[in-house]
Amino acid sequence: MEQLRPPVVTILGHVDHGKTTLLDFIRKTSVAAKEHGGITQAIGAYQARVQGTGDSGQKEKKSSLQPETSNLITFIDTPGHAAFEKMRSRGAEACDIAVLVVAVEDGVMPQTVEAIKHIQSAGIPMIVAVNKVDLPGVDVKVQLEKIKKQLSDQKVLVEEYGGDVPIVPISAKTGQGVEDLLETINLVAEIHEFKGNPELLALGVIIESRVDKFKGAIATVLVRDGTLKKGDNLMVGGVKGKVRGMFDFAGRAVDLAGPSMPVEVLGFESVPPVGAKLHLARTVARRAERSIVTLAKSEKINVNAQIYINRLSDWLFTLARYVNKLDNIKEVVWKGRSTSK
Repeated sequence: MEQLRPPVVTILGHVDHGKTTLLDFIRKTSVAAKEHGGITQAIGAYQARVQGTGDSGQKEKKSSLQPETSNLITFIDTPGHAAFEKMRSRGAEACDIAVLVVAVEDGVMPQTVEAIKHIQSAGIPMIVAVNKVDLPGVDVKVQLEKIKKQLSDQKVLVEEYGGDVPIVPISAKTGQGVEDLLETINLVAEIHEFKGNPELLALGVIIESRVDKFKGAIATVLVRDGTLKKGDNLMVGGVKGKVRGMFDFAGRAVDLAGPSMPVEVLGFESVPPVGAKLHLARTVARRAERSIVTLAKSEKINVNAQIYINRLSDWLFTLARYVNKLDNIKEVVWKGRSTSK
């Protein structure tokens, strides 16, 4: 059954405009990090929980997310544009929302324009975070108006200009406005209603991979839909494997990873390529078909069994084709939900 899932967010922007500082601040101060002892592992992604408004005496908003995923946001913590484009070029729409970081004193710069093009091409919602508003000697109000005009020149219309792109002034260094940014992300997620079905076989994407001298080939997998389980057999980007172990962003061993959850996976025979798509339904169908072909060659089965085996093999072949089509359809639907809202 489909249910709302945490949004998956990437942060892009010009070099030195504060992407890393913002990610680090959120990681260190988020409720999710505190729940895990304040320690996060460098696995390429992490989750932050937005603090509810109940502590301030206001009524908390109701959410149809499960309690363990309520107010969670998944951040992809990878090296900016290159990783984003690499995943997108492989047809892996890994992100739901992009936060564009713009330094208040510099405004829109060449890499900012590049990031805007990547986001527009991916067809996902954008939020602009104007960073470094704590800098002395900067007229923030004047610079904000300048940045809004620069953004409009790139066909990015903020809400004040009649568009649908929120703009949030922040200081990633002091934390000013960061809570407002997280709340804005949640609001955008509520509007777009990103959903997943944990009862399905896992559908995901490799967001980083490497060889560890102790663990062997490992990869950070972002589960987009379904549930990845310990013991699942894998075939990702031509690389075989079996989930021997999974660890969340806090380094804790887990047996299950549901929609929007990033996990470090052990058990690959070699390093899978970044951006490769994980699709357990396709893997299961292919493994079953190979088993049936092997059985069909056996001389120990009778004619009736051979007929049934042939029929089952044809059915599995058809299933694999439909799985491929479904994979493509789901990506179109994900993108459509982002562009139609």
